[in-house]
Amino acid sequence: MATALITGASAGLGLEFAWQLATARHDVVLVARNAERLERLAAQLNAAAGVRAEVLPADLTVREDVERVAERLRATQRPVGLLVNNAGLGSSTSFRKADVAHEEAALDLMVRAVLVLSHAAANAMVARGRGAILNVSSVAALMASGTYSAHKAWVRTFTESLAVELRGTGVTATVLQPGFVHTEFHERGGIDMSGLPEVAWLNADDVVAAALADVRRGVVISTPSLRYQIAAGVARTLPRAAVRALGNYRDRLRSVSREDHDADDA
Repeated sequence: MATALITGASAGLGLEFAWQLATARHDVVLVARNAERLERLAAQLNAAAGVRAEVLPADLTVREDVERVAERLRATQRPVGLLVNNAGLGSSTSFRKADVAHEEAALDLMVRAVLVLSHAAANAMVARGRGAILNVSSVAALMASGTYSAHKAWVRTFTESLAVELRGTGVTATVLQPGFVHTEFHERGGIDMSGLPEVAWLNADDVVAAALADVRRGVVISTPSLRYQIAAGVARTLPRAAVRALGNYRDRLRSVSREDHDADDA
């Protein structure tokens, strides 16, 4: 089976991608910053699924590290047949109050790294006449909710454009835009989601299974679950003024949530 390279493989959706691909008998290349977690995961995947699990520690906010991963994608030995651009980060801080260095790192991780790695993978895969690129966006791409929305909107548009360019080459590009998923993503970003109803949440295994099924079918935009397909359809048809109003409402809710959290900690 083809080798899959997964960024952000040590946690969240990336971890679930690693497990599902390995149990489907794909060799995997695991990319994340934490080498210890990657080594432990590689040993588990090898023991459970009998696949080759290659560890490639990298900080994708660092250009030299991104280039090392790009070189792996260009390699002709054990070529990568599926790239999963999954690494990302969130923040509970508004743009004006955020450290600009953090904002630049988020841009490098969720935009520049996706661009560079997709470029390396697309050229290598087209030369072989087969392959797939899966870029993880979010339904937040359709909203006006900080730079995270902006980054994910870029990923969506970029992937759609790449899919058009790759048509007829044997290589596909798919963008995954999930809703809220039960992972450690929000906790690691310091984002309080305690007020979100359970019905809004998706399970990581369902999201990943749906995304991989869509990749196999050559679907360009993958939106797991009917409720988020409906929500995405509504968001696309709303006047932009309404989208901005929703973004402002979400920001106010977050502000109140942070104030309540601070009061609880006092």
